Formats: sequence, C-alpha cells, structure tokens
Amino acid sequence: MKGQINRKINATIYPIILLFLFLPLLLASRTTEEVRPEPYHSAVASKIAYSLSRYHYNHQSLSDSLSSIIFDQYVSETWDPNRYYFYASDIAEFEKARDKFDDFLRDGQLGYVYHIFNVFKERVQERISFAKQQLEAPFDFTSSEEFKFDREEDPWPANRAELDEIWRKKVKYDALNLRLAGKDDAGIRETLTKRYENLERSILELDSEEVFELFMNAFTESFDPHTNYFSPINSENFRIRMSLSLEGIGARLSREGEYTNVVSIVPGGPADKSGLLHANDKIIGVGQGEDGEIVDVIGWKINDVVQKIRGKKGTTVRLQIMQKDDVAAGKSTMISIVREKVKLEDSAAKADTMHLRYDGQEYVLGVIDIPTFYSDFAAQHRGDPNYKSTTRDVKKLIEDLQQKNVDGIIIDLRNNGGGSLPEAISLTGLFIKDGPVVQVRESGGDVDVEMDDDNAIYYNGPLAVLVNGFSASASEIFAAAIQDYERGIIIGNQTFGKGTVQNLIPLTRFVPRVDESKLGQLKLTIAKFYRITGESTQHKGVVPDILFPERYGIHEFGEASQKHALPWDQINSTFYNKQGNIQEYLPKLSLRYKVRSAKNPEFNYLREDIATASKIRQEKSVSLNEKERRDERDQQEEKKLQRVNERRKLQGLAPLAKGDKIPEEDEQKDELLVESGRIVADMILLSKEGLTGYFK
Repeated sequence: MKGQINRKINATIYPIILLFLFLPLLLASRTTEEVRPEPYHSAVASKIAYSLSRYHYNHQSLSDSLSSIIFDQYVSETWDPNRYYFYASDIAEFEKARDKFDDFLRDGQLGYVYHIFNVFKERVQERISFAKQQLEAPFDFTSSEEFKFDREEDPWPANRAELDEIWRKKVKYDALNLRLAGKDDAGIRETLTKRYENLERSILELDSEEVFELFMNAFTESFDPHTNYFSPINSENFRIRMSLSLEGIGARLSREGEYTNVVSIVPGGPADKSGLLHANDKIIGVGQGEDGEIVDVIGWKINDVVQKIRGKKGTTVRLQIMQKDDVAAGKSTMISIVREKVKLEDSAAKADTMHLRYDGQEYVLGVIDIPTFYSDFAAQHRGDPNYKSTTRDVKKLIEDLQQKNVDGIIIDLRNNGGGSLPEAISLTGLFIKDGPVVQVRESGGDVDVEMDDDNAIYYNGPLAVLVNGFSASASEIFAAAIQDYERGIIIGNQTFGKGTVQNLIPLTRFVPRVDESKLGQLKLTIAKFYRITGESTQHKGVVPDILFPERYGIHEFGEASQKHALPWDQINSTFYNKQGNIQEYLPKLSLRYKVRSAKNPEFNYLREDIATASKIRQEKSVSLNEKERRDERDQQEEKKLQRVNERRKLQGLAPLAKGDKIPEEDEQKDELLVESGRIVADMILLSKEGLTGYFK
C-alpha cells in the first residue's frame, strides 16, 4: 500500500520537477520558433530565377559556380559579414549545400535557406545573452587591449570560448565609445542593454517575407549590385522614394551590419540643403525635436529607423551620426534637420556667378549646379508648356548668365547620381552642334545610338564640367560626351562608374495565380551604356582631364567597390566630329594647376586629410585603453584648432583659443570650385596667347 502511495506521489511530482527543469527551454523555444517559407515563395523564387537567367544583361545560367557565389552572398554578406555569430562548425555544415543553391532556386525548395537563418537566429540569442552578462561586470579601460572591428577576412571562430573572447572585447569597445561620449557606467549599461535587446528583437521579429526578400537579394545581387527584388512593402517604399513625395529628410538608407548606413542624399532635400549628412555616414541615434531623447538605433531594423526619421513637414529630427572614418574610434556628431516634402523644384538646376581675380585680371564665371537630371513627365503629358526639365532650365540659366557677360561657364555635377537619360542627351545638345551622345547595348547585343538632332548651339564659350566620385549614370554620360567631343574640360575626381540600365518588372507578369498583394517587383539590369568612342562608363566611370585630390576613390565607394559589378568593356566607336581641341591645352593647363595647387593651403590640407583617412581605413583594430583613446581625440581636436587658426591668420584674423566656438564666417569656402574657375581662366588666357580657340 505504501509503495503504491509513493508511486502515485512520484507520478505527480516528477512531471512538476521536469516542468520546472525544462520551463526555461520551453519558453526559449517559443521565442526561437522556426521561420518557414510561405507556400507561394516556391513559385516566386523559381520564376525570379527563370527571369534572371533569361532577361538579365549577362544571361547567366543557374550553375554550381553561381550557387557558390549565392552561398557566400547569403551566409557571409547577408547574415554574418564580420563573423560575430556563426561557428566554424556551422559553416562546415552549411558548406555541404554550397553547390545546391541553384537547384533550390530552380525547384523552389527553400527549406535549407530558412534553416540557415534559423541557426543564425539561435546564435544571435546566444551572443546577446553573453553580451548582457558582460555588462554585469565592472568596466576596466586601463589594460592594453585592442579590439579587431574588421574581421571579414578572419577565420570563423572555432568554438564558444573563442567567440566569447571576441564578444568580451566587442562589449568593452561599445562601452568605451559611450564612455568617451560622456556617459557614466549606469548610462552605459542602460544604453547597451537596450541596444543589444533591440538587435536581438530585430532578428527574432524577421518574418517569412523578410527572410525571403533577403535571400532573393543575395541571389539577384550575385548577378550585379543593381538587380534587386522588392517585397510588396518595399515596392511601395521604392515607389514613394522615386516620386519624391515623402515628407522627411531626403536620404536613402540601408542596413549595413548593425548600423543604418546613408546610401545617398536626395538632391534638393532637407539633408542636402543642410550639408550636414552625407553618403556613407552611419546613423546611430535619432531624437525628436530640439530636445527629445536620443534613442540608440544600432541594431534596429531598417524600416523601424526609417519610421523614426520620417515625420511631419516643419518638425525637427536630431541624428547622431558617425562618418565612415570615425567608426573605429567611435566618434560621433549630433546634427539637426528640419523635415519637409522633397519637391521637384528643390532638385532643379540653379546658377550663380563667381567673381575671380586671377593673374592680375578680373573674371566673372557662371556656375550652374545640376543636382539631378529631371523631367516633369506628368506636366508634360498634361500639355503644360511650362513643365520643368533639366535642359529647359539650364537653357534659361545660360541666357541669364550671357546677359551678365560671363567669361566662361562651369557645370557642377558633383554628387549628381543621374536621372533621366533623355535629359542628359538633350543637355549635351546645348553645347554641341549635333551628333551621337551615347550608345546603349541591349542584352541581345543590339546597339542603339542616342543622338542630339538639334543643330543649334546655345553656348559656345569656355566650358568646364566639375565631377566627383558620386557623379553617376546620366552625369557620366553628359561628362563623357563633353570630353569625347573635346567641347569642354572635365575637372575633379574619377566618377562613380555606373554604366548599366535597369527596368522595373512587376512579378504579377510571371506568377499570375498568386495573390497580387503578396508579389513584389524585380529591378533588372537589361543594358549597358557606352561612350561614342565605344568605351563603357561601367566600372571605370569618367576620368577627368585634370584630377583633383580625392578623399574617397571609386575603389572604395564607386561601382568598382561593389562585388559582382559588371566589368568594363568596349564596343565599336560610332562616327562623330570633335567640336573642340581641349587636348592642345591640357599640358599647359595641367602644369599651371600643379604649380598652383602645390602652393594652395586648402589643397595641402585636403591631401593631409586624405593621407590620414587612408591610414585610418587600413587599420582593423582599435585600442580599448581609455587614456590612449582620449589622447588620440585630444590630438585630433588640437590639429583641427591649429588648422582653423592657420586659415584665420591668412585672413588677418586673431587666433581662437581652445574651447572657443568657431564663427560662421570661418566656414571653409568651396576651394575645388574656385580652383575650377582658375582653370577656366587659364583656358581663356591660353587662347589669347595664340593657341587656336577652344571650340571649333
């Protein structure tokens, strides 16, 4: 009887004990519920795979070699570029499927794709749990340790102990950055706890559609960086961005590791007008109004960050940003931008005059700033005779400048990311008599030559085109044509190198039996641009006749820096008549520029900055010793003050003391634009010295 009672008690107690023992695991399993593909994803994946193989410019077929590229793009680039999460054993397991991703796509079998994500999700939870444990211990910033923040080329961690050591230093690095920003220990723990929890939540909340989009982009970008899949929600966001109808700051953002990265600035938008936010800056905090709390957004999902930045017209958003070269040091800056609606007229071309005293003479030069190549197609279709377009606006600006008797004109295309191809062609026509402007090679091999058929020349005086590494696409077509015709001189930095054409295709065309609301769009590369000489603008961009020092080369931020970018190549030249002889001027123009720039303090400062930035970008580790980091920061501030005072001395102003606010009148002038004016003045002088005219 007693044994029966004991058995009954045991039968009751054991399940309770087991429940308490395994309750944490059961609760954890609910948070790590596996994400699985939706039934319709199979059809969408196979149709996208078919479409790319057939319609992409390269006609690249699904193969084991392409599968290997997709594997690296998905496992390493999408989920763990810095090798903070996966173990070497995870990668060894995944490697068994390296040559099977082509089959997964062809057959629409996505189970293993989601398995990789689910493993990643588990690893993220492990790391965040460990990171939060590290926050419980006291901080020690006196030891001589370094944190390696760039681990892209390092081996995958062999075991938990090795990964724990990486994360111990990572948490210390994050904490030291906050200490240097002025937070005390309690504030550091609070901020990092929220940051790590946000990072964990951003991964745990990824749904099936988001994982599918990330995988499909790992696939599409294996063809080239401009071929993309947009999920239904991101298709709508893309449409809004292209229509420029959103009230916000006018910046295109993307997720890069834990950070929100600024991809590009919308010309004429609030961010562009402020001059405070630039491409490749990283947004690490967002606050509302002039005094709202700055919310740490490191680790947030990109859509959540975008929603935080968007807001009503006229309201202020404060952003805590880190520039590219400041990431390692953890140095950040606070900026304020007033939100407003981005309008077409804000992106319109604008003109000003530059009064330049050079070589004992006075020159008045026209400067036409073109932020983008635009055309109001809706107004044009309505029959509005006053519709806005780049060419129409520039034509009026030229007329105004000629009435002011300018001695020459500079077209400023810096940071112009492109836009309307017809506008680039018609704008070229303002400066040449007629002829071909650009060649477009379709995926099937056919070549179309786009012509300027207007015999009229609206300006035939001295002309310079100023470009930089962020001048892309339509900007490169215009600059290349002016250079090939020798109609004007190209000045600045090697351009971005985007010489491809994309088309946006709704997936409803390929998957008709799936609910339209579940289908997105495919942005597909279908053609390439070629200069009239037959050389592609892809990858290489346009190399200026006179090169300025450049902080960031195209191999760091241009098309050449993009994995799987289509290569440079060449087709046959088309027939054209040169309409100038700039090459005759170049030796003397270049020599005068080199002599002048060698003595120019601003150019020397720029060269120093470039050398410093280059050195910083080569470093992959940073000190975790607080004194060393503070000393480095103090040295940077002293150097900055020294430079400010050197400029003030040249202007006959009294030097500033440490801690003094820099007056607005000390703001640096656009020396690159001024030097472009001197080069145009040299063109005029050389013409007077007896060389044949710059324009035939």
